[in-house]
Amino acid sequence: MKRTLLALAALATVAAAPLAAQAAPWQTINQRQANLDQRIDQGVRTGSLTRSEALRLRGEFRQISRLEVTYRRSNGLSMRERADLDARFDRLSRQIKIERRDRDDRHDRRDDRNDHRDGRRS
Repeated sequence: MKRTLLALAALATVAAAPLAAQAAPWQTINQRQANLDQRIDQGVRTGSLTRSEALRLRGEFRQISRLEVTYRRSNGLSMRERADLDARFDRLSRQIKIERRDRDDRHDRRDDRNDHRDGRRS
């Protein structure tokens, strides 16, 4: 009886492991970059990001991309460098989420995209 229970417990553990791994799939750096870039583009298309918000977020995105290139030049990425990039991507991801949900969109308030219509230019 004990052996049967142990065998069933082991089988359940082995069967559940792939499900846990699928819950939060690991992404390569290139996949994360593509995902973040797509989220910024989508925010601009839907109007949930203003032009100035998108420009600032893309600037941060480019800065992280340049840092990645610098890290890769020195014999690839170390674990510390990968962790640093992951933390920076996480921060940027949170910032995109915040900016897209801040209700600062073209439908609620005037946006700098339309400044040229009344003769003002920045």
